[in-house]
Amino acid sequence: MNFGLKPYLYLACAVGALLPATAQAADMRLMTGPQGGVWVPLGGQLKDIWEKAVPGLSVQALPGAGIANVRAIEENKAEIGFGNSISTVDGLAGNAPFPKKHTNICNIASLYPQYFQMVVPANAGINSVKDLKGKAITTQPRGNTGELITGQLLKVHGLSYSDVKVSFVSYTDSVQQMQDGQASAFSLGTAIPAGSIMDLASSRDIKLLDLSADLEGMKKLNPGYTLVTVPKGTYPKQDGDVKVIGYATHLVASCKLPADQIYAMTKAVAESIPALAATSKAVAGLTVKGMAEDVGVPFHPGAAKFYQEKGVTVATQ
Repeated sequence: MNFGLKPYLYLACAVGALLPATAQAADMRLMTGPQGGVWVPLGGQLKDIWEKAVPGLSVQALPGAGIANVRAIEENKAEIGFGNSISTVDGLAGNAPFPKKHTNICNIASLYPQYFQMVVPANAGINSVKDLKGKAITTQPRGNTGELITGQLLKVHGLSYSDVKVSFVSYTDSVQQMQDGQASAFSLGTAIPAGSIMDLASSRDIKLLDLSADLEGMKKLNPGYTLVTVPKGTYPKQDGDVKVIGYATHLVASCKLPADQIYAMTKAVAESIPALAATSKAVAGLTVKGMAEDVGVPFHPGAAKFYQEKGVTVATQ
């Protein structure tokens, strides 16, 4: 693969005797997430972890989004990135919003469950997505997985963006709009507790919508959706568990990357779980078996080799 930045470097015995004596390493572009989300600090930490694990490797962390990251890897504009299982599967199949089947996307590791959350003011009288008709809502920019899910959730209720007043902005701007009363709902897909929701809850009383009744309709749009629980007390004044739409955050990479390089990077992630959990509590409790979870995306051969050594067999491309 042409990384387009500088010639391959050689690393000696980077991952032990089970790998070739030398392997190629070069500059790598890592797509993270929108500013204010957890993928940005996790991406910075992965950059440090991987540069230490693979001598000569230089990782450039760039902002991104779940759907945009998959597209970037397919189009050779990036080598690795964060993804969301549901949108990555859509990319492989060529389902909307992807214009064609994406064939250069390989799974590396699942990291943690994602929670699609919709927050409204506690006193707004909004109890369901259908109550949002005619109201102002805010979500992520186009191309973010959270924005895609927002559109799908409206569709389940017979609504579309034309039935609401929608802003496609950053988490920070969404919080500001909610604080100023410019929006009646804020939707996002991320880990819990979401820092942006905590920021919002510090200035006004909020309510997390229960989305359990929406699962059946959402699964018709993408069978990868599940229900996950936001435990009571996750957010201020949240006095009960709330069911929301769930999916998985995972790492994906170009299938063209060398197997020994991906082996070393996968191994480094497995050995750095406590450090990653210090950045995001969502990673706490992650195991090798959890990393190898089948989310419908075939694994890179290098990652598969690492999991095989740990007694876990995964499907490859």
